[in-house]
Amino acid sequence: MLTLESLVLGYDAPLLRAEWTLAPGSRAAVVGPSGAGKSTLFAAIAGFLAPLSGRILWNGQDITDSPPAARPTALIFQDNNLFPHLTAAQNAGLGLRPDLRLGREGWQRVEAVLARVGLEGLGDRKPGALSGGQQSRVALARAALQDKPLILLDEPFAALGPALRREMLDLVREIAEERQASVMMITHDIADARRFADKLIWLAGGVAHPPEETGALLADPPPELAAYLGE
Repeated sequence: MLTLESLVLGYDAPLLRAEWTLAPGSRAAVVGPSGAGKSTLFAAIAGFLAPLSGRILWNGQDITDSPPAARPTALIFQDNNLFPHLTAAQNAGLGLRPDLRLGREGWQRVEAVLARVGLEGLGDRKPGALSGGQQSRVALARAALQDKPLILLDEPFAALGPALRREMLDLVREIAEERQASVMMITHDIADARRFADKLIWLAGGVAHPPEETGALLADPPPELAAYLGE
């Protein structure tokens, strides 16, 4: 369970405030206009940005000052953050050990997860020899191998076509359910939010509003959200 307690985020000045809890097993879409602070929120939860004030808790434990590696989070970036000189298997294997000293059992786990995300037999290819969708699958395999209870998706599938993006979101949901993980997904596509997310976190006016049921919120949106949706 993720709890943001009187959280204030920003760089030179406050940009975003949050005060809420995300229930275990949730799939939450994070929605808001450009510059609202969506990536800033993820950076703080993942440990790459220190809050100006407030606390971040996981299952009641204060992780505000914990380094990224000690957080319960696996973050998939928009550009997938793959290393071009490493193979797909090596890029995925970083989720187990950053030094890639995995041994036979470790590499077998990597191969199994690559097969799980549809990349069986492609582990020896480097990112440049993979399609955009295949690169996204490598990043997802790495996150799955990290086996963290909170997966953060910073628009990693935004460049994919609608059908492939839906396929990837369905795959994320399956993997999250298998591992009983929560997912937070930044998106500008409300159709993706409807399809994937049972909760919606709306950012506007310097506030990350508490998670609400996606269907109910979109059926009766507050004025700022309605304007964002073009309603």
